[in-house]
Amino acid sequence: QVQLVESGGGWVQAGGSLRLSCTASGLIFSITTMGWYRQAPGNQRELVARITGGGSTIYVDSVKGRFTISRDNAKNTVYLQMNSLKPEDTAVYYCGYRPFVSWGQGTQVTVSS
Repeated sequence: QVQLVESGGGWVQAGGSLRLSCTASGLIFSITTMGWYRQAPGNQRELVARITGGGSTIYVDSVKGRFTISRDNAKNTVYLQMNSLKPEDTAVYYCGYRPFVSWGQGTQVTVSS
């Protein structure tokens, strides 16, 4: 059974930074595409960033240049470094793995103006 445990969310002022972590178990992490999604109240869950086992990445346009996804295969952990945060980044952030139908418990990120 796959388990995903997220951490690192919190409250920050606009312009600040946070780093999210997601540790996975129950899958072959090193070859699995991992991703971060987010869901704001009243909105659908949306892709933030994905990273393949080989390290290729994609980002939603709204976070390009501000967020960085990375992974440590030795620790079965994927990270999301979030810089220059904006109030519109406020959401619950979820870690997932391809095919992105199962998720961790989510971690709240709140950015105040």
